[in-house]
Amino acid sequence: MPYQFVTVAIAERIATVTLNNPPANLLNQTVLKELDHIFGELEADPAVRVVILTASGRPFCAGADIKELAAISTVHQGAELSARGQALLNRIERFDKPVVAAINGTCLGGGLELAMACHMRVAAAEIPLGLPEIKLGIIPGFGGTQRLPRIIGPSKAAELILTGEIITSEQALALGLVNRVVPVQEVLQHAKAMAAMVTAKGRLATQAALRAIRTSLDSPMADGLALEAELFGELCETADKKEGTTAFLEKRPPKFTDH
Repeated sequence: MPYQFVTVAIAERIATVTLNNPPANLLNQTVLKELDHIFGELEADPAVRVVILTASGRPFCAGADIKELAAISTVHQGAELSARGQALLNRIERFDKPVVAAINGTCLGGGLELAMACHMRVAAAEIPLGLPEIKLGIIPGFGGTQRLPRIIGPSKAAELILTGEIITSEQALALGLVNRVVPVQEVLQHAKAMAAMVTAKGRLATQAALRAIRTSLDSPMADGLALEAELFGELCETADKKEGTTAFLEKRPPKFTDH
């Protein structure tokens, strides 16, 4: 179905989801609804193995729509908006297909929260990133206070959230906030290359790995290790495991069938 602010293109088992809400690709209520609907469709599409999330123009996403935010004046309205954004980003983080953020420009507030919900992040060189919500008298509401400490550590996360400081993509790389920094004209190319490396692997192992990684974020280590052992055991019975090990011993590329 057509969308007002988001486009989707699928090729070679990779779905490219592009924000198109010029000039700043703000996360208004319609964008949030469209993204939620799109990820629901992609989750059910067996032809899609990896999702790339990017944006048209130079800003990746400058955050929430401040006009919408300014109209919120009650606890209920604020909590409802936060819960809606968190639900979408939780869906992306828990997606059983890898999601790669191709951050092609300015990435602030809700935009950075959106990128942090993705499993991997490729950023353009010399772009600003940050969570400046404190400057508006609020805090990040789409999961930023929870994901940033998990990614870069609580102390540095507290500094960035409490000061609202904006950092460069190069600083973000040093902190581990992004995986790669490349020239802006190569962001999508590198994201697609990363996605292609994933699509070449078996779907069953990819999904199991994502599930194990998610558990490490939400559960005690003992629970995560128990799940890892369970998933490892299940994969040992698959045809893909047999093909992978056989191909290695025969010194040839594996041909996974997702069985």
